[in-house]
Amino acid sequence: MHRNIIETILGGVVLLVAAGFVVFAFSVGGLSGIGSGYGVTARFDDATGIATGSEVRMSGIKIGTVSGQSLDSQTFDAIIRMNIDQNVELPSDTSARIVPDGLLGSNYVELQPGGSLENIADGGSIARTQGAINVIDLVGRFIFGGGDVAPAEGAPSDDSVTVQ
Repeated sequence: MHRNIIETILGGVVLLVAAGFVVFAFSVGGLSGIGSGYGVTARFDDATGIATGSEVRMSGIKIGTVSGQSLDSQTFDAIIRMNIDQNVELPSDTSARIVPDGLLGSNYVELQPGGSLENIADGGSIARTQGAINVIDLVGRFIFGGGDVAPAEGAPSDDSVTVQ
């Protein structure tokens, strides 16, 4: 009988620790604030590495999250829906691009504010965008010579080199 009480108490402690980890994960991940803010959309030709919950940053500071994504069946562009913090007002000429978070990190949406006096309203869209850049593909092209890399100024090109 004494052993059953200890096992029950130990099981309760394990459940409390697990609940603490869940609360911690939601608070660190910023998932508790997905519903707050206002919605903005942007169209990208390549949205590789962006998923629901990805960060939206401005000047390196998280100001929102990606709330959804879909594919335009006519243009085949990726439509990214973002939730932006209510305290951040985006000028109407804001631009968006997808950038990697380090060499091997995940991607996030970076917003560059414009100089317009008008702001993007709830449900508005960002017109100027730049899709994801595949760093691994660029490195592969550089290493294996598969890219259109022009020779440096003053360096001989392949057709001007003569062998004697």
